[in-house]
Amino acid sequence: MDLSALTAISPIDGRYRRQVDALAPYFSEFGLIHYRVRIEIEYFIALCEWPVPQLSGVDSEQFPALRALYETFSEADAQRIKDIEKMTNHDVKAVEYFIKEKLKGSPVEPFLEFVHFGLTSQDINNTAIPLLLEDAFNTEITPLYREVYVRLQELAEQWKDVPMLARTHGQPASPTRLGKELSVFVERIEKQLHMLADIPTAAKFGGATGNFNAHAVAYPKEDWKQFADKFVGGLGMVRSQFTTQIEHYDMMAASLDAFKRLNTILIDLDRDIWTYVSMNYFKQKLKEGEVGSSAMPHKVNPIDFENSEGNLGIANALFEHLSAKLPISRLQRDLTDSTVLRNIGVPFAHSVIALKSLLKGLNKLELNQAAINADLEDNWAVVAEGIQTVLRREGYPQPYEALKALTRTNQKITEQTIQQFIDELNVSDAVKGELRTITPFSYTGL
Repeated sequence: MDLSALTAISPIDGRYRRQVDALAPYFSEFGLIHYRVRIEIEYFIALCEWPVPQLSGVDSEQFPALRALYETFSEADAQRIKDIEKMTNHDVKAVEYFIKEKLKGSPVEPFLEFVHFGLTSQDINNTAIPLLLEDAFNTEITPLYREVYVRLQELAEQWKDVPMLARTHGQPASPTRLGKELSVFVERIEKQLHMLADIPTAAKFGGATGNFNAHAVAYPKEDWKQFADKFVGGLGMVRSQFTTQIEHYDMMAASLDAFKRLNTILIDLDRDIWTYVSMNYFKQKLKEGEVGSSAMPHKVNPIDFENSEGNLGIANALFEHLSAKLPISRLQRDLTDSTVLRNIGVPFAHSVIALKSLLKGLNKLELNQAAINADLEDNWAVVAEGIQTVLRREGYPQPYEALKALTRTNQKITEQTIQQFIDELNVSDAVKGELRTITPFSYTGL
């Protein structure tokens, strides 16, 4: 079979391809090769600007033409690198040869041996991958989390005055407000987004085992640590000062864990909204022609929240593995990180699918005020907490026990039951009047 959206093994590149297409420039094989070319070119330019003595003859007017190699990078260019790789059997070496091939006949041809000068492949990979992640976060991924955050803020404001029965352990509990319950998720997401923003994007740049061995032997008087700090900093990242052949991935693991926590919060949200839909607190806007069940015509399923929950779960399973595995490597290097890193885009793709489904579901919600009010009216027992607390204030003997005896009988607790209980209390008329204002609709706290 030829590869297509219909024959793809992964649903990311099949069923959901249209939803994650914007991630391809970052997480595809093309994307990785593109960023490798970018790092190689910027490194060569940095050597010229330092300058390394032998590169002092390179005119800065050549820099735009050099940068054009990655700024206009095409699928044909990527394919050429893959063709070279068939001969080299090394992906980063193929990038080096591609650049040299492209620059033959140019004014910089006499200096081509300074392409990839003193580097190991991980100097390129461990700079390219954090950079593509940072770009993907800023342009495609974090904005979606913020979009969910903003939509929840809007709904929390819209429904801030809607009283609603709360449930602890699944049982009726002191009433709350719908807007406040959504504000819980708003605050949780906000804190995690702030924590995520504080995690630096770290890169490794220091030669074959992290010591600048080749650089130092060629130019022992140059301050290569300062050079590398400036180079990596110029790309918007920070350089890990002590590394083996590879970046230790601790900061990347922290970012992955932050996204995992964000997703866990959203799974919690998905399940709560799903439950409210099942309780009929929310209805869902109907779409013409949409089918809820192949057998039951009446059904309108909360599929968006189910799709979101499922994809967030898959994403988190992969985030968990990536963050646990990547910081571990035998001695100075083993290749397990390379194999694992090629899947770095997969959990983000599942997260994007989930976020889009969640947003779709949130935008389809319609408040069913009648069902919410009926649930409150049906649970007058929940005002017992408020009544006994006021009675405690007044020094009434054993108020908790009195309300417990009232509410734990088999009789249905109604407004009439509560009012009769208040009437029989040995307290002042003023206190009785205060207690009568406590209803499931008003007893919602601050």
